[in-house]
Amino acid sequence: MSHHEQRRAPLANGMPMLGLGTWQNDDPDACAETVATAIEAGYRHVDTAQAYGNEEHVGRGIAATDVDREDVFLATKVWIDNLAYDDVLATADRSLERLGVDSVDLLYVHWPSRSYDPEGTFRAFDELVDDGRIDRIGISNFLPEQVDEAIERADAPIFANQIEMNPLLQQAELREHCAARDVELVAYSPLARGKVFDVPELTEIAEKHDASEAQVSLAWLREKGVTAIPKASSEAHILDNWRSLDLDLDTEDVAAIDAIDRTDRQVDPSFAPW
Repeated sequence: MSHHEQRRAPLANGMPMLGLGTWQNDDPDACAETVATAIEAGYRHVDTAQAYGNEEHVGRGIAATDVDREDVFLATKVWIDNLAYDDVLATADRSLERLGVDSVDLLYVHWPSRSYDPEGTFRAFDELVDDGRIDRIGISNFLPEQVDEAIERADAPIFANQIEMNPLLQQAELREHCAARDVELVAYSPLARGKVFDVPELTEIAEKHDASEAQVSLAWLREKGVTAIPKASSEAHILDNWRSLDLDLDTEDVAAIDAIDRTDRQVDPSFAPW
């Protein structure tokens, strides 16, 4: 496929609805190469975090492409030890330095845990918005009542809640709650860390469309209005995930996936709020 025909991910309020997740991609050169490969393939949304230890490599990967920085939607997250007012400001600056950028499109509170203090944390985030160092405020792993508290505390809008979501963890309540409050949802582990390949309902739909189970899961999330950030390190997976943009599920497919009644959480640290 030539660059002229390159696909574009649909946008959710300016955020490309398919991005590259970089969790556990901590080998410096491999990480930079993965990011560059994804951007060259058409991805325009890259997600990292202070806790991943790879912001510098992600930044290198973006810089290595001929795509302008302002054309890439870049997100990172403030770790749970850095959420006191002063620490947010200091560590956000360090994140920007490591990424080699003047600002990020989206900065998340990674978890509502440990040093998280709604008042102080969001006062700092608001300051970062006012200074132009971040464009939007995000939250991650927030439950409905915590979403409301964040909205109440922050002056700037809460743009997105990044949560684990996939056909095996459908998050109906949180989806409805965030939609009612105009908070975008971003799905991490959208392939349930590979478990979607072993779900008969997904395999059946994949075969029907000559697609992969990964593509079916990503297309389902898009149908739900949710942005997905699958982690991929091989070029084959990066491209396979990207081709999910060509897959349109029909009503029957969506209903079959909606009916998968499982709650398989892949990410469940001791400091989680649930």
